[in-house]
Amino acid sequence: MRRRTMTWSVALVLGALFCGFSGWTYAQTRADADLTYARDRDAALDAARRHIAVLNTMDGKDVRASLRAWARAADGTLADELRRTGDDSAKVLEQEGTTTRATVTDAAVVALDTRAGTAEVIATVRVEITERSGRSTTDRKRFEAGLDRKESGWKLGSLTAIPVGTVVAE
Repeated sequence: MRRRTMTWSVALVLGALFCGFSGWTYAQTRADADLTYARDRDAALDAARRHIAVLNTMDGKDVRASLRAWARAADGTLADELRRTGDDSAKVLEQEGTTTRATVTDAAVVALDTRAGTAEVIATVRVEITERSGRSTTDRKRFEAGLDRKESGWKLGSLTAIPVGTVVAE
């Protein structure tokens, strides 16, 4: 009987030590600056993917709804530009009736300043274009995006198309 009590006591002490060590390790990792930075990077990358796709997507049958989605994805000078050109863009887009659906195929954060709340992202995008006539094509684009962190999350402050470079034969 004494041996059984001793075994349970040792198991209880080892279990308590394991729980204490696990709790301490968890507390250390929650305060780890590298993990905080990684979470911020992942949040910026996720927002960039979503917002870049939105800004390259247009419903030709409901242009105004697409433009509202664009406005929700943008901030700063990009949002100002979208507001300034919104009515003219809507007229042209409604007249064309073209529908586009964008998918970000790859993206990477190339700069992140967590204190300033800014990030730079590069992305490749596949855009499926369907004209009013029903003719479909696919286009590939590359973008550089500037993001700003707001209370509501990361927003695009700039979006610049990157021209595809030409390869020079040696």
